[in-house]
Amino acid sequence: MLLPKTNIEKKLSKAKLSSAISEKDRLKEVYTILSNLDKELERISENITTSNGTPSNNFNIDLLESSRIYHLDDIKKICIDYRLRFLDSKYFKGDIPAEALSKIKTLEKEHDLKMKGFKIIAPSKLFKLEDKDDPLLFAPIGNGYHYLIHQWGNDLHPLRKMLMWPFKGMVNLCALILLLSFLVTLLIPDGLFSKSNSTTEFWIINFFMFKCIASVVIFYGFALGKNFNPAIWNSKYFNS
Repeated sequence: MLLPKTNIEKKLSKAKLSSAISEKDRLKEVYTILSNLDKELERISENITTSNGTPSNNFNIDLLESSRIYHLDDIKKICIDYRLRFLDSKYFKGDIPAEALSKIKTLEKEHDLKMKGFKIIAPSKLFKLEDKDDPLLFAPIGNGYHYLIHQWGNDLHPLRKMLMWPFKGMVNLCALILLLSFLVTLLIPDGLFSKSNSTTEFWIINFFMFKCIASVVIFYGFALGKNFNPAIWNSKYFNS
């Protein structure tokens, strides 16, 4: 005679029926747990959306991952290279994923604290900036150090650093304008402006092209209130 196989689900149901806790009390207990969890996540979410740049959180340094600790100088360099902003999380207009909230809750439990002062690295378009690709959520440790909590979204374009190179400073921008004016001059057919194709004529046309391109760039910069990367990486203003 073959013995019947054991159905674990049925065994669990039988054990639950024999338990001293009634079904009503069990549901009430689960509801309380979920309700407390929702309140905790709601509090964390509110702390993120109202962050005012608390200088530090009292972390237990022994429990932090050293690979996730970054100094402000490192953050500034990356923001300037890729034309990103590092601002209080209250300016962030995107959605904070549930996974990030869960990580914050875990960290708060491990370090026995309520975290505040969150900051985010992201492109300007993801912030609600005041008028004058990958978010990273940080919490301040103190003395210019920040702890990376979570990263979400898509990776930045692989050519973004190169494309943002001209905006790092005036020297970079002038170098780009010089290169463009030289290339445009090379594209002009010989003899278009005069019958002679002298070196002097080439450099005169090149100078003219440089002035034209520079004028367009300057007009664009002033019209849209644009500025160089070092001036905007931690600015909360749109026109900067």
